Amino acid sequence: MKPTTDLYDEHEGNVSTCSLQFRDYGGRTAFCGPVRTVACHLDNVLFKALLSEPGAGGVIVVDGQGSTECALMGDMLAAMGAGNGWSGVIINGAIRDSREIAAIDIGVKALGVNPAKSVKKGEGTVDTPVEFGGVRFAPGMWVYCDEDGVLVSPGGAL
Repeated sequence: MKPTTDLYDEHEGNVSTCSLQFRDYGGRTAFCGPVRTVACHLDNVLFKALLSEPGAGGVIVVDGQGSTECALMGDMLAAMGAGNGWSGVIINGAIRDSREIAAIDIGVKALGVNPAKSVKKGEGTVDTPVEFGGVRFAPGMWVYCDEDGVLVSPGGAL
C-alpha cells in the first residue's frame, strides 16, 4: 500500500480525509480495504458479530458516536478479527486491552482507551452509512489508513 499522503496527492479531489485524530493500537499501522460499517453506542454486539464473519481484507468502520465511556473492542475481538481476515478497524470510540492488541496482526485506530466493557443489548445498525470527522463511510467505499491518518475513496480501490 502506498502512503496515504502519496495517495492523497495522486487522487486529490476524488478522496476525503477524516479529521478525527485517531491513535494506532494494533499490530499493523498501515492497512486498507473495502468498508463495512457498524453504528452503535456503548454496545458492541453487532460489531462482534461482524468481526466473526470472514473479512476478506476488509475494514470495519465503527461509529461509537465518539464515546469513550466504555470500550467497544478488546483483545479477544481483535484476535477474532485478525483470525477471520479483517485488515483493520476504525473505531469512533474506545478500546481496551491496548497492550495485548498491539501484538495482534490487525490495524486498530480508535480515539482512546477505557477498561470498562460495553453493554450487550444488540442495538445499532450494520452496513448503513455513518459519518464522522467530516467524512461519510459507506459499504463499498475503500479506506486507507497509516500513521498519517484515514483516507477514504468513495469510488472503490485506488
